[in-house]
Amino acid sequence: MVRQLAEKHARVDVADVLRGLAVMGIILLHSIEHFNFYSFPDGADCSAWLAFSDRAVWDGLFFMFGGKAYAVFALLFGFSFFIQYDNQRLRGHDFRLRFCWRLVLLFLIGNLNAAFFTAEVLVLYSLVGFILPLVCRWKDKWLLLLACVLLIQPVPLYYVLRASLDPTFVTPSLPTGSFWAATFEAQSHGDFWQTLRANLWEGQLASLAWAWDNARVFQTAALFLFGYLIGRRGLFLRENLKFWNKVLFGSLLAFFPLYGIGGMIPDFIENTSIRMPLMLIVSSLYKFAFMLLLVSAVLNAYYRTNWQRRLNLIIPYGRMSLTNYITQSIIGSMLFYNWGFALHDDLGVTASFLTGILIFVAQFAFCRWWMNRHAHGPMEYLWKRATWLR
Repeated sequence: MVRQLAEKHARVDVADVLRGLAVMGIILLHSIEHFNFYSFPDGADCSAWLAFSDRAVWDGLFFMFGGKAYAVFALLFGFSFFIQYDNQRLRGHDFRLRFCWRLVLLFLIGNLNAAFFTAEVLVLYSLVGFILPLVCRWKDKWLLLLACVLLIQPVPLYYVLRASLDPTFVTPSLPTGSFWAATFEAQSHGDFWQTLRANLWEGQLASLAWAWDNARVFQTAALFLFGYLIGRRGLFLRENLKFWNKVLFGSLLAFFPLYGIGGMIPDFIENTSIRMPLMLIVSSLYKFAFMLLLVSAVLNAYYRTNWQRRLNLIIPYGRMSLTNYITQSIIGSMLFYNWGFALHDDLGVTASFLTGILIFVAQFAFCRWWMNRHAHGPMEYLWKRATWLR
């Protein structure tokens, strides 16, 4: 099975479909957030129907994609590592050191993206990604165990237990208020170079600290490992669709109770040192369950229905996910930040959502045109060429 995946499926189409849908969801979320610039028009003069639309768009997109689109993206990062690692293994090569160099390159690419957008994830991926070459030769059962341990958030779990036993314990958090204030000031009033400097220093420190405080570090590592296991077991192939039917059923059973518990926790737990880390654990789990629901639903639609041809339309967009992820940051920063058009005071949530759709459509059209003429997207090509420098 592994040999079949590595030799016959250098690229797995349904993985590119998932990747394209994930990046689309990320762009829509970033658009309504004004690319992590939480400055919006005064809603005093807003009509009732527009206020309703803004709330519906915000809540609907975050319910559908918040913490899930990013999770699919992370899952596929681990899957892509398996494809690269195993292709080289079949040729008698060890890809681990080369992948470490690839992560160094990703760190540089991530900082290019961070110059425009403070909440980007590529730098986090480049740091957490070192777990993959460290454990890629472990047996499946140990990889699965490690992934599950990371998924339940060991540090927040320790905080919950510690606070339960010691009422004086205060859950620690990294001080990031001054960092976020500096980036907000640059986004509000700074020119291009002031914004770039603030984004690369205060913005990156704030973003990485937020990832730690909000349980993204352990969850990202777990998703990388789950993606690697999916590749190793060939689970994205059609013959393993029964597995995803079980996942679909199990994720449905898990999501609703976990989501309900997450909503109840603030009403029943007053101690913030217990409540906050416990909410992080529960929200991480129900978002993971919903992500599995989305992945299994797409796989079923792809392999079981007549939607395959329609879903294949997004493959070029998925294959250029790195290019799309970076260019959406550049476009969004230019649209909403002060150094560009400063539309943060003019576009509400609904208008920003429509703007995000326009960005996606423009990128989608460009990807279709580009992939008809090239084998890789621009950033994908540069990353690949730099990976194999001798």
